Amino acid sequence: MKNKLFLTLIAFSFLGLASVNAQTTKIAYADVDYILSQLPDSKTIEADLNTHNTQLQNQLEAKYQEYQQKLQAYQQGAATMDPAIRQDKETELAQLEQRIQKFRQDAQSSLQKKQMDLMQPVYEKIGNNIEAVAKENGYAYVLNGQIAGVDVVLYADAKFDISDLVLKKMGVTPASK
Repeated sequence: MKNKLFLTLIAFSFLGLASVNAQTTKIAYADVDYILSQLPDSKTIEADLNTHNTQLQNQLEAKYQEYQQKLQAYQQGAATMDPAIRQDKETELAQLEQRIQKFRQDAQSSLQKKQMDLMQPVYEKIGNNIEAVAKENGYAYVLNGQIAGVDVVLYADAKFDISDLVLKKMGVTPASK
């Protein structure tokens, strides 16, 4: 009987401690997209990506114009061409078309890689500053308000949004929301 009473008291003690700990756990959220949009780095990155994209588009356009010229020349002279020459021209056009498709794929990969290379240090800096703000303010958890436009936190009181604190920690004055 004493053991049962003792175990019951210990169980209630643990429940009491668990409820006290649950009440003191601080949770906040930050909107990483908002933070990113406020950073001067994001405008520089966007300009770099636009420049890279324009260069790739110009190269693609040049390849496409070359293809169009050769296709037009082929179409104008196809009726009078020797069958062997016509076959060579058709093979050349098919190869050009394949190179254009490959260039499109490579350009897309190049643009994505460039974006990752440029964004990685910024995301690290944001993450480090979120961690610093969380530690300074005693938050046990910091959630992202949304990811790719989808709300992760379904409800949050605005007083727990630390996005502006993170921006201030990074030396950026937040614009009014």
